[in-house]
Amino acid sequence: MDGERPTTLAVDAAASSDAEFVEAHMRRVFRLIYRVVGNVPDSQDLVQEAFIKAFKRRDQLKDPERAAQWLGRIAVNTALDFVRKRKRVVFEEIEKAPEQPQESPEQAVLRGEKRKYLEDGLRLLSERERAALILRDVEGLPAVEVAKQLDCSPATVRSHIANARVKFKKYMEGRRS
Repeated sequence: MDGERPTTLAVDAAASSDAEFVEAHMRRVFRLIYRVVGNVPDSQDLVQEAFIKAFKRRDQLKDPERAAQWLGRIAVNTALDFVRKRKRVVFEEIEKAPEQPQESPEQAVLRGEKRKYLEDGLRLLSERERAALILRDVEGLPAVEVAKQLDCSPATVRSHIANARVKFKKYMEGRRS
């Protein structure tokens, strides 16, 4: 009986540690995946898949200080694989954030129009361009880190970002005219 107790404590500690890890990273992983996939139900499924992959591969994590980047790479690759298999992205409205107390009806409409406008522009990009642009410009990661997450060279990342920005700029100019 005494031989089982340490094992049970170790399992309990590991489960607690895993739950804390998921809780600490859930929102960020969801945002990363949602921005690539574009709809809530698929994003929720892919978040679970990404965490399962991470836990199965936890022995590959060499530096615990870089767990967030490691998990981000798994999440982005999981989302990109999904999009490649599906061959298209369908954006769906994410549940609206609570409205600001001072937000007028006009401001709420403008916010919704802006979100739709941005999502329409993102649809024009390839999944790699979209992922690179979001990781660099929205998440604020340096190009070197984006390259690690997308498993390509920093030069390729810069190319994806430049192409995405050109496409997005043309989209914005077309909308204005």
